[in-house]
Amino acid sequence: MSVWFSASVVTASLAEQWHLVGSSTTWLTSTVQFGFVLGALVSATLGFADRVPPRLMMAWSACGAALTTAALLAFPQGGWVPFGLRTVTGVFLAGVYPVAVQWVATWFPRQRGLAVGILIGGLTLGSALPHLLVGLPFAQDWQGVLGGSAILAMVSWAVVLWVVPEHQGAFHPPAFRWDRVGAVLRDQPVMCANLGYWGHMWELYAMWTWLPAFFTASWASRWTGEALVRQVGGVSFASIGMAGLLGALVGGWAADRWGRTNATIGAMGMSGAAAVGIGFTYLQAPWMTVLIALLWGCSVIADSAQFSAAVTELSPAHLQGSALTLQMAVGFLVTVGSIDMVGHLQGTIGWSHSLMVLAAGPVIGIWAMRRLRRLPESRRLAHGLR
Repeated sequence: MSVWFSASVVTASLAEQWHLVGSSTTWLTSTVQFGFVLGALVSATLGFADRVPPRLMMAWSACGAALTTAALLAFPQGGWVPFGLRTVTGVFLAGVYPVAVQWVATWFPRQRGLAVGILIGGLTLGSALPHLLVGLPFAQDWQGVLGGSAILAMVSWAVVLWVVPEHQGAFHPPAFRWDRVGAVLRDQPVMCANLGYWGHMWELYAMWTWLPAFFTASWASRWTGEALVRQVGGVSFASIGMAGLLGALVGGWAADRWGRTNATIGAMGMSGAAAVGIGFTYLQAPWMTVLIALLWGCSVIADSAQFSAAVTELSPAHLQGSALTLQMAVGFLVTVGSIDMVGHLQGTIGWSHSLMVLAAGPVIGIWAMRRLRRLPESRRLAHGLR
């Protein structure tokens, strides 16, 4: 997963090297989002996950994402090809993350919330690894970060292919059918869970994309040059990766213990408050920013796994594949809008207020999950009425 944000972490260097201006820099991340949606829809429609063993699909998809990331090094002057490569990287990543979630769920019929939470923690930690790379002496330029991320993805290819065991049971992920999307849209409990997820996604990837830029702008008067790069990289890795890993574990445990609706409402309440509050720390003492950033990084991912788990519990078996694919596809399309909006707002209203717009996602998500809790179908959830 380190290749996902590998280009975003070195946006400033790539913008200078590739002569990017304005909102074009946001497409270093948005193209990956589009590619992921395309890959997920094609894979689900053609049933790749059912035809190809999950271990092989995950491994070779990771290999493909590594190669397309490494290929960026061949275009030092930029152009349209690097954005195409970023899109293809997203397509390959669609063969890693969704397959892993479904595969792990089959291994753990009990304590599924915690098991998937651990997996989401891996997603979070991996996505934050480029921030750690940029602080290392041998990877401080953009070539080092992109190359290092590609190497990490190749390591995962080897681990999944030769270390991870095959699950002994049958693995038949639910199929996606375009003609069943209408039935999913009419299913009120499932759509409440979907709306909660879409609100969560409005906040998540925009926070991961723009929080390092917020740190850089806020602390530029205190540190300069490599010192600033190291400070931003270290705090970004701690806020997104380490705090996110903890949040995913705690969120999975809390959902299994106290229920999916309670866990998601609590997490979104904290993350929404952090989205509003962090702007007030702009240009203030760094410890204030770091404190809220750690809380935000922990809470913003804590609920992520529970929306998919809720759909599997709420939807009929014949609709599960369509419901899960619709949830994920729309969710990642939503991230494109929020990433782009924050990029525009920080240039007009400044960093003090631009991140506050992300709180709209948790507000919508909390409303949706509270509504779900009042429906009789919520009895199908793990402790859904509590």
